[in-house]
Amino acid sequence: MTISLRPVDQNNYEAVCDLEVAPHQEDYVASNTWSLVEAAYNRSHYVKAIYAGAQLVGFMMWVQESPALISIWRFMVAEPFQNKGYGKQAMLQGLDLIRSQAAKSFAKTNIKPEIEVCYVPENHIAKRLYAELGFVESGWDEDEEEVLARLKG
Repeated sequence: MTISLRPVDQNNYEAVCDLEVAPHQEDYVASNTWSLVEAAYNRSHYVKAIYAGAQLVGFMMWVQESPALISIWRFMVAEPFQNKGYGKQAMLQGLDLIRSQAAKSFAKTNIKPEIEVCYVPENHIAKRLYAELGFVESGWDEDEEEVLARLKG
């Protein structure tokens, strides 16, 4: 199945808001609705809908924290579509898109931003995925509730 990242727009935002993870995963991710509200009022927040073919399966949001740091704040694949490899494919595409966006933004500088992600320590699936992609744990978030992991740009 071909995975693609597409804009969230007037045609799919309600479906993005309706995506849900398994009940035991609800503490691992923020609401997609809240994420879309944040993105609507912050120019440094970027959102994408994750599709498998024509089927909406997930959501991703990242934030340009500074010229040297991009943080992936949200990443989820809805429960019916988990364990099919969609998450890994979507994250790889997301990382490519983030790097491409950063390269355009900082083309005249030597800045190669780091990419950061945070996750709840009990979320072993996220931990394994991010480690497979080269993220290295670097400590805790500012509230000391989530693990931070970084990938060199």
